[in-house]
Parts: sequence; C-alpha cells; structure tokens
Amino acid sequence: MLSQWLCQVYKCLFLGNLKLNSVNVATLARRIHSSAKKLSDSKLKEQTVQKCETEEFALSTENNNFGRLHIPVMLEEVVNCLSPQPGQRFLDMTFGAGGHTTALLEKASDITIYALDRDPTAYKIAQQLSESYPKQIRALLGQFSQSEALLISSGVEPGTLDGVLLDAGCSSMQFDTPERGFSLVKDGPLDMRMDNDRYPDMPTAADVVNALDQQALASILRTYGEERHAKKIASAIVQARSIYPITRTQQLASIVAGAFPASALYARKDLLQRPTHVATKTFQGLRIFVNDELHELFIGLKTAEKFLKPGGRLVALSFHSLEDRIIKRFLHGIDMTEKYNLGSRQKIRRALKNCSKEEDTQEPPRGKANSKWIFIQKKVLTPQAKDIQTNPRGRSAKLRAAIKR
Repeated sequence: MLSQWLCQVYKCLFLGNLKLNSVNVATLARRIHSSAKKLSDSKLKEQTVQKCETEEFALSTENNNFGRLHIPVMLEEVVNCLSPQPGQRFLDMTFGAGGHTTALLEKASDITIYALDRDPTAYKIAQQLSESYPKQIRALLGQFSQSEALLISSGVEPGTLDGVLLDAGCSSMQFDTPERGFSLVKDGPLDMRMDNDRYPDMPTAADVVNALDQQALASILRTYGEERHAKKIASAIVQARSIYPITRTQQLASIVAGAFPASALYARKDLLQRPTHVATKTFQGLRIFVNDELHELFIGLKTAEKFLKPGGRLVALSFHSLEDRIIKRFLHGIDMTEKYNLGSRQKIRRALKNCSKEEDTQEPPRGKANSKWIFIQKKVLTPQAKDIQTNPRGRSAKLRAAIKR
C-alpha cells in the first residue's frame, strides 16, 4: 500500500513540477512529506508522546561510550566563533553525541544550552549528559521545523538566545550504526530515517527505490546527490527491483556498482584523494530526500535568526555544496528561489544594493553583510590539516559564522 501511495504522490507532484533548482525541489519534497504526515497525524502524535515519555530507549555499550569516542568537527573554530560568556544561553540544533555542547560548557561557566536533535539516540545522550550538567542542558527531541514550538514550550522567547550552532548533515553515530541504514560499507536495512521509528508511516530509502519510476529516481539522484550518471543508476535500480525487492544497504551499493565497469568502482576520489565508492552520491541523494534535509535546513536557519538576540551569533557547518549554498544565500540575503546561473558575487552585490536602498548603513568592519548579519570571518572556514588527519570524515566541512544585527 505504501509503495502504491508513493507512486501516485510522486507522479502527481514530483514529476509534474520537477526543476533542477535544488531549493525548488526541496519545496516539492516538503509538500510530499507533509502529505505523508497527514495520513495518520493524530495517531503519530499519540505514538510520539508515549514513546518520548514512557519508553526506555535501549542504548548499546557503543552508544553509551560514543560521546567520549566521537570527534566533533572544527571544535576550536566553533567555540571561538560562538565565544561563550558566563550566563549566556545557546541552542545546539544538532546535538549528536554532544561534542560541541560539552566544549561550550567547559569553556564558560553557568551557561545554558538547549540541545536539539531529531534522532532519539542523540536525545537520549543529551538527557544523560544533562545529569552531569544539571540545569545547564535542556534536551529537546524534534526536527528543525519543530524547533520553534519546542523552544517556546521550554520557556524560550524569540530574540533571547546568545548563540546558535547548526551542524547540518548526518552524524558519525548514524553512519556507524548499520541498523540505521546510512552506511554503504556496513550492511543493514535500507532505512536512512534520521527520526528512526518516531514516524513509522514515513517512507524509508527502501520505499523510495522500490516505488518510484526511473525518471523520478534519476531526478532525486541528480538533484540531491549531484550524480552525473543518475539515469544509468536509476535504470539499474529499476531493472534489479523487477527481480527482487531492494531492502539492504549493500544490496543497493552492489546494484549501483554493477552499472559501471569494475575499474570505475573506486575511480572517484575524495578531498584527500582517497578512493570513494561509486554509490556514495546515490546514498547521499536518497538520504537528503528521505529526511527532507534541505527544507529542514532552511527552516532551521530562519528559526535561529528569529530566536537570536541582536548581537547573537550563528555558526553553521555544512558538508556538501547543496547545504553550503543554502547557508550562504541565507546569510547574504539572496532569494532562495532565485536561479543560481549567475555568479555568487553578482548575487551578493545585488542583495547589498537592495539593502542600501532600504536603509543607509555603513559597511561592517569585517566581511560583507546584508541588513541582518555581520560576518565574523571574511571567508568560509575549512578544517585544518591536523583536524583532517584526526577526523577524516570532517574533511569537507565548511563553517560560516555571523552576528545578528
């Protein structure tokens, strides 16, 4: 039933309106995900409340120790840009294993951090860490799009936070747990839902690859995975699923690999010039689509702006060009629906010109800014060589930081 429903919805919405602009596709994906939630919205709310309040979430020994083993990305740069001071209040929108939150707590005394994450495992870790920092950590379970309601219910008013950290993308904890279905190296069910089982009626990656037609799959892989061979991969997926359902991560990885010559399996290189599997971008595209990541990121940025006080600091970490493009446009005041065939500098100049018409303001001392943000750094920050050696997964990270005017 779910596969039939997915086919009908995607043919109606996705194929009829698809554009290669990533933000337009993100808007369309949001409409599809919103439709899915309406199937049994009241039932899901009851299940979520019961699960949050009464279920004891079972964590393995690995997950209990993960906070100590996990290496946060660009930790020093994040702490320096947020510059925590005693008595301030912060929002960590992607708590994960708590590495950044712990560093902030150690840097300044008597600060309060609202630790948000959509992953129930991360939420449980935040609850455990709050026992070591009583009254300083407030654990929140929810997506970026739910963060405004969660903050207000926790007594946080708009315009009162001193800093917000937004670390986009997938966490190492999710990649390292095969049962979550994010890794193509470790075999597991083809799931990829960051919310895990909080919304059981939401489609998994397996639902997507088994239900959508070839054109829709190719569009997802090309737009969200930036995969040049999207048509070839989509064709291989459709052909394989006609024989047997695709339900495992390594099964999908093998199908994608089979669409290429053996010599091309690890022909692609990462930023460290290490060979990467040919299915990496396919997994990225499916994960972003399943979790509606780009739309969630945009909503998260708007929520951060709303709850930061004037002079409050926003630090945003991204790990691929789609995320970084949204963050960059948001901070520069560029319309998200505008096509990006023009150069970024031209768009920034246009945004600055529009701002100068509205109000006559002096140019900030560091970096360029629109009417809402002053940039802390002139250029985007990337990991240092020593950080990449210690934590290779953070090699593609980009950090943008700004102060709300």
